[in-house]
Amino acid sequence: MISWNPENDLDIKFFGGANKIVITPMKQNTNTVLMVRPASFRKNEQTAVNNYFQEDLALENEAINAQAQEEFDGFVAKLKAAGINVLVLQDEKELDTPDSIFPNNWVSTHANGDVAVYPMYAENRRRERREEFFTLLEDSGFAIKNVIDYTEAEEEELFLEGTGSIILDRENEKAYCALSARADEMLFIEFCEDFGYLPVIFHANQTVDGKRLPIYHTNVMMCVAQDFAVICLQSIDDKKERKQVINQLKESGKKIIAITEAQMHQFAGNMLEVVNASGQKYLVMSAQAYNSLDETQIASIEKYSEILSSDLKTIETCGGGSARCMMAEIFLPRS
Repeated sequence: MISWNPENDLDIKFFGGANKIVITPMKQNTNTVLMVRPASFRKNEQTAVNNYFQEDLALENEAINAQAQEEFDGFVAKLKAAGINVLVLQDEKELDTPDSIFPNNWVSTHANGDVAVYPMYAENRRRERREEFFTLLEDSGFAIKNVIDYTEAEEEELFLEGTGSIILDRENEKAYCALSARADEMLFIEFCEDFGYLPVIFHANQTVDGKRLPIYHTNVMMCVAQDFAVICLQSIDDKKERKQVINQLKESGKKIIAITEAQMHQFAGNMLEVVNASGQKYLVMSAQAYNSLDETQIASIEKYSEILSSDLKTIETCGGGSARCMMAEIFLPRS
């Protein structure tokens, strides 16, 4: 659990509570992200049981972490060069949190000053929830008004891993979720009721050793930007569910850019659209994801957003996550 500072005077609402949160309309994109520089990055044995994107590297853990730090620093430099405001929190080696580089799984922020804190599947990922995250935001001039804490759900073995599990269409107040061991249906509905989103629920699968198994996070197969969505429709095996997702995206005016399951495995679904201070939109992805796209897909994206890519191969291989997972979007108001 997070040790909340009572001096912050935050109104904390717990999972299952009667209070519901009313939020003001939000823009889809932010110009500020918070990222966590790793201190003990490696393949997390506790998440590998259902994250089939993770692979082994023939390196010692210290070498893996050093490579991940180099990729992280290069990625941050590219974002800053594009005019994106990047806040960096340094992880602490003593915490032994191999996946701290993916902060969007445990926290999300919202334009009315609300912050949601989520229950995590792996026990060692729960140590990622750090008060320093909130201190950095407040020191950077952001106002946190309420913390909505869902972490008690861990006692019931119910999980919902932030914007890894939930894809938010903030402007149209829709939330997309592919159910898995890390995305409980009732907890997702609870979140949608609290934050005023229409839940769009489906199942997404990938082929593992000849079997169709659930994809661990929605954000590896789907990205919703302001004007378009990049999505692996092939992963939604149920035709009715696939049609439902397509209809919801079209109803919201999104151009659908379909990717294949092979491209998804190269993290072509793990993207995030951000905007700089000048209003330029960037679709952020890894170099591997970019290289997997064909000319038609790239042209479709570039009608709406400039592409920004960075080499994240070590992080992708061992962590089973990519560019989107590394960025916790900050939508909080200024204090």
